Formats: sequence, C-alpha cells, structure tokens
Amino acid sequence: MARARRGNDSLARPARGTGQRRREVYIFTEGKVTEPGYLDIVRESGLPKDPALQVDMHIMNRKLKSDRKPLDLVDMAVALKREKDREAKRAKVTLKSDLRPQFWCVFDHDNYPHLAAAMKQAKDDGIEVAFSHPCFEVWRLAHYQVVNGRFSGVCGGAAGRLPFAPGTVDAKDPKVVLPHQIVGRYETAKKNAEQMNGRHGEQLQKIDRDPYTDVYALVERGLGISTY
Repeated sequence: MARARRGNDSLARPARGTGQRRREVYIFTEGKVTEPGYLDIVRESGLPKDPALQVDMHIMNRKLKSDRKPLDLVDMAVALKREKDREAKRAKVTLKSDLRPQFWCVFDHDNYPHLAAAMKQAKDDGIEVAFSHPCFEVWRLAHYQVVNGRFSGVCGGAAGRLPFAPGTVDAKDPKVVLPHQIVGRYETAKKNAEQMNGRHGEQLQKIDRDPYTDVYALVERGLGISTY
C-alpha cells in the first residue's frame, strides 16, 4: 500500500483511467499524539477491504491548538460537514453511498460531564464517533489480552496494564504508538473488544459501558481496512 503524505494525510491520487474509486475521511481526535500516531500506522500497514477503493485520511486537528473535548470535536466536525455539503451542492455532485465523505470524532470517556450531549449532537448531525471507556488505551490493551474489570473513567488503570507501560521491562513513552505494538494483532484486538463490549448487554448506552471501545468501526467502516 502506498504511504500517506504527512502534509495532508492524503494518498497520491490514482492515475486517470484506472477505475479506482475514492472516498475522503475527515477525523478529529481528542489526543494529540496517541490517536494520530495509531491512525498513521493503520493507514500505512493496513490491508484494504476493497483494493479498488482509495480512502484518503485527513486528521483535521493534528496541528491545531484548539480545545479537544468531545463537544469541541463534534462542533468542528459538524462545521466541516456542512461546508463540504455546501460545496457538493454548488458543484451539483451526488456520490454513491460508499463514496460519500465520512466525518469521525475519536474521543474517550475520561469522566467528561457532557458525553451524552456530544453523542446526541454527533448522531443528529451525521458524525461518526469512535469511543473508548475509559480511554483509547483500552483499545491498545485489547491487542494483547481480554480486558476485565471496571475503570470508572480513570485511564491509568488501562494504561498501566500495557506490556510497555512505565515500570515494565519493555517500557516506552506511553503516548507513542509504535508499529510493532499493534501490527499483526488486529484480529485479536477486535475479538477481545467485542467480547468485552458484549458483557454489558444491549440495554446500556455505550457511554455507560465500562470498559468499552469501538475503534475497530473506524478502522473498517471509515478507513476501509480489513486488518493490519
């Protein structure tokens, strides 16, 4: 797979006449380092579900110093979606469903008091959310083991279990995601996450499921990646 250009996270455009289709995916992340680093690795190492579909990933707030709370991310995503919708309307462009731009927010529980409002606004305005409880580290942990117990919104409990957490033999900077930490482990991570999520029952909203993560939805439905 071709590597993404760091300037705008977009892959080179395919040559004319190749028959390749393309979709833009716009992402706003709560984290400044961990989530963008993870997404870069997935984009560069992942195997596409549909090789004929070119997915261009844009992490829109990678360098922005703006607020990164869930509601802030949703607000930015909604504003961008409305802008892109207006552009398409002016250009009289109608795309098939699988080629329409997608807008995603990646954020955590972290005991944020307005989670329900952020989720509702995202749903009402057509913004997808990749959500983790207590934090993104529970998804990283699922790459290694079944995740048990409750974290009550405290990220340290999940981060401390990582095999490369501070104090372990293989200790690394906990915020930095390295390729060898995730590549080759996707199937394990998704299986562990689905098992973890399923223990709560469908009656609970996902913001009330502790622990929980659905980052795999962004990997598959957003980025069009089958595995990495």
